[in-house]
Amino acid sequence: MSSVKIDLGLTFDNSYAENLEGFYASCPGAKAPSAELVKLNTSLASSIGLSNANPAQLAEVFSGSQAPIGASPLAQVYAGHQFGGFSPQLGDGRALLLGEVLDKDGKRVDIQLKGSGRTPFSRGGDGKAVLGAVLREYILSEAMYALNIPTTRALAVVTTGEQIMRTQLLPGAVLTRVASSHIRVGTFQFFSSRGEQDKVKQLADYAIERHYPELKSSQQPYLDFLSAVCDKQAELVARWLLVGFVHGVMNTDNMTISGETIDYGPCAFMDDYDPKAVFSSIDRDGRYAYNNQPVLAQWNLARLAETLLPLISDDAEEAVAKATEAVTQFWDVYQGYWLAGMRGKLGISIEEEGDLALCEQLLESMSGQEVDFSQLFRQLANDLETSSLESTSCQSDKLFNDAAKFIQWKKLWMARLCRDDQAREKQLSETPSQEKRSLPDRVAMMNAVNPVYIPRNHQVEHAIEAAEQRADYQPFENLLRVLENPYTPQAGAEEYAKAAPESFGSYTTFCGT
Repeated sequence: MSSVKIDLGLTFDNSYAENLEGFYASCPGAKAPSAELVKLNTSLASSIGLSNANPAQLAEVFSGSQAPIGASPLAQVYAGHQFGGFSPQLGDGRALLLGEVLDKDGKRVDIQLKGSGRTPFSRGGDGKAVLGAVLREYILSEAMYALNIPTTRALAVVTTGEQIMRTQLLPGAVLTRVASSHIRVGTFQFFSSRGEQDKVKQLADYAIERHYPELKSSQQPYLDFLSAVCDKQAELVARWLLVGFVHGVMNTDNMTISGETIDYGPCAFMDDYDPKAVFSSIDRDGRYAYNNQPVLAQWNLARLAETLLPLISDDAEEAVAKATEAVTQFWDVYQGYWLAGMRGKLGISIEEEGDLALCEQLLESMSGQEVDFSQLFRQLANDLETSSLESTSCQSDKLFNDAAKFIQWKKLWMARLCRDDQAREKQLSETPSQEKRSLPDRVAMMNAVNPVYIPRNHQVEHAIEAAEQRADYQPFENLLRVLENPYTPQAGAEEYAKAAPESFGSYTTFCGT
């Protein structure tokens, strides 16, 4: 990286570099032969105070060729369970943390380059990324943000002017992303596996200070820290399932302490509902299938708990008991978030004991029916609005190959909505007059949480193909523009709400960034 530094107008405050010596390796990015800025997320750039640079300067910084003023480029070290097997040393093999900045609200965020060249943790790789994988992460992460799901964000895409060999030569690129932090379960595992408990404590104290400062005064801060991370991950994974997202590689090094979605590699959204949906080329046994994601999240959190045991209690038996209880509670917490989300998707306002069974029965009616997951929930709202749920022209029925089970489920749902109306009216009647509010419109409630648009796999591939093969970024820009407002029907965007044509075939994604 050149000694010349560029002023981006950013307020760097690099606490990780300053407070956690031994947790990273300082290193430069590789010089890009011909860096070009092809995408800047202008709204995100503005929110973090990025202002004082032209496209050529941004290309130099965001390719890794030059460091901005205030940056402290480093590669973080971590370990991780990958598909169940433990790797004692991983780390940022092709990523550089430029540093941390304080955004306009005073919130601390990381700025990280992905694909900027080899680091001490590259493990034989070239440290580079290809354009298609970079665009995929940009599209998916910004779609998740628009869907109100915690996630890293995409700040910029820079092409490097290189051709990178994968299965074939592909254009090289670097993604710049923004995150609350890049501290992972695997970061704790790295030091714990080496018996460096002082560094586990140092990391835990740093993570609490940065992400859970309310725990500093707790009488049991490390147990409460574990519980807080469990809660964040329970909510995150529930939100994934509610929109049909499959992460694809839920290794412990891909689970953040902050509770954000990270590392969009072999990920995808389902078109047809399939509890066993797998899109990753390397997940041959379905370890990280759609329905397994909460199970694996809990498994990962148990690995975090193992690293914290000496901090939870000096008594090993007591530490295990307390940590086990915290991790065991994950499932009920997850199910609570998921059920609350499903009630919203189905227009239910007031809790009822049988709601879990009702939601599970809906999924059972969908399984094996090649029914589009996103379209069904929007269509339910449409049918409710047009009062056509019981008619032979009910459009939601037509999404099924065989709607018999679904039709039976609809009767249960309609009866449930009637009871919900009664409960809402009763609740309203018992509300003091000065606090009364009109009952929210059910269809509007449903449409506010059921997206019209998700990153359909064929649309994502179309955008990537156009950019890789013809340097045509218009399909990419068009897709991003639609995904910015996923809950609102947009004129001329009808194709983006449709599932892939049959000719698209089965879909497989690959690790590649």
